[in-house]
Amino acid sequence: MPNPTLDPATAELRRLLDIMAALRHPERGCPWDVAQDFASIAPYTIEEAYEVADAIMRRDFAALPDELGDLLFQVVYHARLAEEAGRFGFAEVARHSADKMVRRHPHVFGEAAARTAGMQVTAWDEQKRAERAERLETGTLAGIPLGLPALTRAEKLTRRAARVGFDWPDAAAVLEKLDEEVAELRAELDAADPVRLADELGDVLFVVANLARKLGLDAERCLREASGKFARRFAAVEATLAAQGRTADDASLDEMEAIWQQVKR
Repeated sequence: MPNPTLDPATAELRRLLDIMAALRHPERGCPWDVAQDFASIAPYTIEEAYEVADAIMRRDFAALPDELGDLLFQVVYHARLAEEAGRFGFAEVARHSADKMVRRHPHVFGEAAARTAGMQVTAWDEQKRAERAERLETGTLAGIPLGLPALTRAEKLTRRAARVGFDWPDAAAVLEKLDEEVAELRAELDAADPVRLADELGDVLFVVANLARKLGLDAERCLREASGKFARRFAAVEATLAAQGRTADDASLDEMEAIWQQVKR
């Protein structure tokens, strides 16, 4: 039960930390939780972050507290694993976050002059660059996580390279490069070498991510919305077939394509 002498947020966080400790107890805990480690939990952390983003995109604010709670539990889980290994605990995680936010917002917590949103983005990037240098992370592309979604990482890599002048001049130039990469992919189709096809397709996707950046768009979001549109339209195709007493398995490709075009209109 929450401690009534603490404020509600502190009490509930303390309760969550105690629950995590109980789940990980080597004798009385949950066997599944006791068996986990950083690597086995990491995929769940990513999944929960996506579920938070999904609730926000759907504006499902009734579900958002639950999804945020699941994500917070992942932070608590990793902190507990680290505490058991003698590395750090939840307090250190929170302290690092708080210290970083204070450090990166001197216009709020210090004596720096007020900033516009654009000025803050620039200052934030400069502060992150200084922090990478302190960690001896050298190179323009240092510090961009390998675990990011592929399109997001591609955008971040090229955005970082663009800061030192390594960039296409405009979106039209990127489209020309895209045509070139598509032609190279097409040239590999007859040989059908999986390694070469993967390499060329990767180049196409990388250029597409660059194109989104040059257009000021989020490639991940564009693809999510396109996937959502496809799912809605295909569901409408199946609904049309169902109204005829049929399923997609019963219909020919031409029939489904005709319904698809009706749905698009």
